[in-house]
Amino acid sequence: MTVREIRLFGDPVLRSSCDPIVLGDRHAASLIEDLLESVQLPGRAGLAANQIGVALRAFSYNIDGEVGYIINPVLVEVSGEPELVDEGCLSVPGFYFMRRRYPFARVTGVDLDGNPVELSGEGLMAQALQHETDHLDGHLYIEGLEPEAKREAMRAIRQAPWY
Repeated sequence: MTVREIRLFGDPVLRSSCDPIVLGDRHAASLIEDLLESVQLPGRAGLAANQIGVALRAFSYNIDGEVGYIINPVLVEVSGEPELVDEGCLSVPGFYFMRRRYPFARVTGVDLDGNPVELSGEGLMAQALQHETDHLDGHLYIEGLEPEAKREAMRAIRQAPWY
């Protein structure tokens, strides 16, 4: 297993919609191992495959001590009144911005053996499920900011030393 380097804002792979993983692909197990290893570093709640340069539909999560993954996730339900939450992203390091997220989310997908997987939750889990599926659809969290906040965020990002 390998902790993989995180792709940063501006990398084209982050703007691409990810392809489904074909079960049985010999590279899938290696990808999942890398996602699981990489998400376990401190301060990481979730990691989408395209954030490590692989444009395939999978992500790992590390919420409240529970570490896992899902392949070919589909966001099937969100509920509640969207609320402003402080959100950051490993691909936009050093920044947190307020954006609206639903307080509950549910995704479905499969594991490496093709068994059905359902993840759902409130709070940070709901936020992570929405954030990571957005990544797999080629969307960064800053796209969901209110217009003025997005302008300020883009201005700050362009001044970041890593940009």
